[in-house]
This record gives sequence, C-alpha cells and structure tokens, in this order.
Amino acid sequence: MSRRADLAASRTGAAGAVDAGLEPGLVVAAHGRHAVVETPEGHRLHCHARAKKSDVVVGDRVLWQPSGDGGVVERIEPRRNLLLRQDEWRTKSFAANLDLLLTLVAVEPPFAETQLARALIAARAAGIPAIVGLNKIDLPGAAAARARLAPYRAMGVEVLELALKADPQGARALLLPRFEGRATLLLGPSGMGKSTLVNLLVPAAAAQVGEISAALNAGRHTTTATTWYWLDAGRRSALIDSPGFQEFGLRQIEAGQLAALMPDIAAALGHCRFYNCTHRQEPGCGVRAAAARGDIAAARLRIYDALHEELSQLRR
Repeated sequence: MSRRADLAASRTGAAGAVDAGLEPGLVVAAHGRHAVVETPEGHRLHCHARAKKSDVVVGDRVLWQPSGDGGVVERIEPRRNLLLRQDEWRTKSFAANLDLLLTLVAVEPPFAETQLARALIAARAAGIPAIVGLNKIDLPGAAAARARLAPYRAMGVEVLELALKADPQGARALLLPRFEGRATLLLGPSGMGKSTLVNLLVPAAAAQVGEISAALNAGRHTTTATTWYWLDAGRRSALIDSPGFQEFGLRQIEAGQLAALMPDIAAALGHCRFYNCTHRQEPGCGVRAAAARGDIAAARLRIYDALHEELSQLRR
C-alpha cells in the first residue's frame, strides 16, 4: 500500500475489515488509557481502552464501539511502524504508522548532536525515513551549525535550512511539499522552534490542544501529549507534534545492531579482521580504518563509542 493510500485508510477504514458492531477510527491524541479517536467522517470523540493497561498511541488505526457519550477501543489494527523512546524507567511510544520523521534542531540554543543521532537511529531501527530541519539560520552561528551537520548530509540525510520566524513563507515552501500525503512526526528538544513550526502550519493548533486536553481530562498534560494535526482540508497530510525531550533512550536496540543503524559506520562494515568485531578497539577494524582516513567524522565515532558502551552496560 502506498503512503498516500495508507494515510487515507486511517480515515476510511480500508486498512481492514470492520468487525460487526465496531467502527474504524484514527487515534489523534492519547494519554494513559484515554484517547481521542477520529471517525472517517472527521468527528472526534473521547474513547478509553478496554484493557487495564493500554498501548494505544497517536497514529494507531483502531476498531471501537460506542459507549455512552464516547467509545471503547476494542482493537488496534496492525502497525506499519512504531517509534519508541525507551529510557531506564519506561518505554515511551511517540507515534505509529509514520511516513516521515522531521527532527528539528536550531542554531541557538546549540543542539546536542548525541540527541540528534539517537533520534535518527531510532527512526532507522523502525524503518521510518528521516530528515533534519536546521532552524534559526538567520542568526550569526549558522555557519558553525551547518558544519556540525555536514557529516549527516554526507551520509545522505536531507537537511532543510529554516528561519521559521524571520522567513515563515520560505519555511512553508520548503516543508509543505515534503509533508504532502504523509504522516510526519515532528521531533526535537525544547527551544528548537517546534511550537513556532506547528503554529505556522496549523493556525488552529492552540484551540485543538485545548479541545483535546478537555476531552482527555488532562489539562495539566497539554505540554506532554503527542497530537495529530491535519494540514489540509482533505485530511491527506498530517503533522504530529511530540513533547520536547532532553533524553532519548535506545534501550530497545542491542549494542550489536548499532553499527548498522548509523549509515556512515555501516558503510565501513565488512572490512574487519574479526567477524564479531565491535569496532571499538579490535585490531584490523575496518570502521577504525575508515575513521583514520577521514571517511567517518571524529564526532560520529565518539557518539558510536558512547552509545555502544551504554547499550552494552544495559545488557550486563
């Protein structure tokens, strides 16, 4: 199924047969066992999950049945993908059935490259295409920020340069064609300009957040809820805003998987003396040789080393 057809299936229920008495729906917000479900006609209602502990997330296609003024989610349809952020305490699911991940960083405040790398690794592990948005390029530190992102461009990651406040129309012209017919998750730490981007593309976003918070009875959680916004009247293109984060755990990934999930490291695989090389300190390592030639940036190799050590410690 194409990305556009799959997104349409979230509205029409064409992704699977509907059980007798159950209705298809799209989860546009969720908090605990509570969810806001959108019907194929565009109506939104408050639902709760049947199970005591729900794993319903934004982007899920579900089957639900009416109950009182709302509904009950009876089943989650099979997912194409699921983006996870797993830390030491718990697993957090950002969203499901995504077509694109946009990770937003900024010239100011300076972004943490390790956070960016973690987000891109998680997306690659989930099979979700990813791009990077560099915001605030009108500020004096833009050249330094571009240089930090040069290794990502070299490994094939598209980097869009944005000035969301200084040049909003230019930002719209860059972003909207890439969002066309897709469900795009917006990800990034606080302070990078995510709210500015959402308000630029979805003028009614603030009102929608208020309505969703009221529906979920979770007003105090408005800054921590992932929310689905339609970008067009035909409901073909969607932007999913996620909470800002300061840490991005990768506990769901094994240390041995890490190299293959970092494109610049992966390009050097297959040239090591030992078949079980960890690419840390073994002699005859093809990855270390590539780094010595300058094919892998020193900062990227440091990130690999730190993440490999972290993931290895978690399994001990």
